[in-house]
Amino acid sequence: MLKKAALWILVMAMLAGVLAAGERGGAAGRGQRRGPGRPGMRPGGQDRSGSELEKPSVPKDDNEKKILGVLENILANQRFRNVPPQDGRFLRITAESMNAKNVVEIGTSTGYSAIWFGMALQKTSGKLTTFEIDAQRAATARANFKRAGMADIITLIEGDAHDEVKKLKGPIDILFLDADKEGYVDYLTKLLPLVRPGGLVIAHNINPSMADPKYMKAITTDPNLETIVRSGVGLTLKKR
Repeated sequence: MLKKAALWILVMAMLAGVLAAGERGGAAGRGQRRGPGRPGMRPGGQDRSGSELEKPSVPKDDNEKKILGVLENILANQRFRNVPPQDGRFLRITAESMNAKNVVEIGTSTGYSAIWFGMALQKTSGKLTTFEIDAQRAATARANFKRAGMADIITLIEGDAHDEVKKLKGPIDILFLDADKEGYVDYLTKLLPLVRPGGLVIAHNINPSMADPKYMKAITTDPNLETIVRSGVGLTLKKR
């Protein structure tokens, strides 16, 4: 297993690279010219930092090919999903690099992010516990887990996660928050004691319009936590 410091450097590099697409836009948006000779530019000034550098996953075997097909089908045919593809790939890479054994997700939706986690957990012999309050989405997620061949490693708990998480036991390697934003503080308060030293809390939709100031204060003022936010994803390391 990677040492904590090396792992943290690796995760930071992945966050900067895998999610870099979310930082493009604005005044120098996708496809706009910035001037000759700038990093990431082709001769003649064409921006190379766009989608041509965001290559899709290459399946290692038939199992991965099947799972990636399920993920593509969810994107094409199901209305709800809780992360975009690049974020899903980041979750998979992070969990696999940590050799995660116990991952907890708050906010299953239709199971898209859970399946990305599942791809890592198949390699690490780990388990995912995911919580969803909406019965229709939970039913869809269960069907998706079955299609992906992950019903044995993903446990979906239907109900109010604020109550249900009280039944969890540690240690947790990764806690992924992607549910009611005003509830992030409560989830953190209840589950951070179960996150192992060197474990991660990953929070989705951390941007000016959605991030709860109380949650941001909690993860940036605790000396036992180290937090970085990039492309709407908050990554928090529990130091000890």
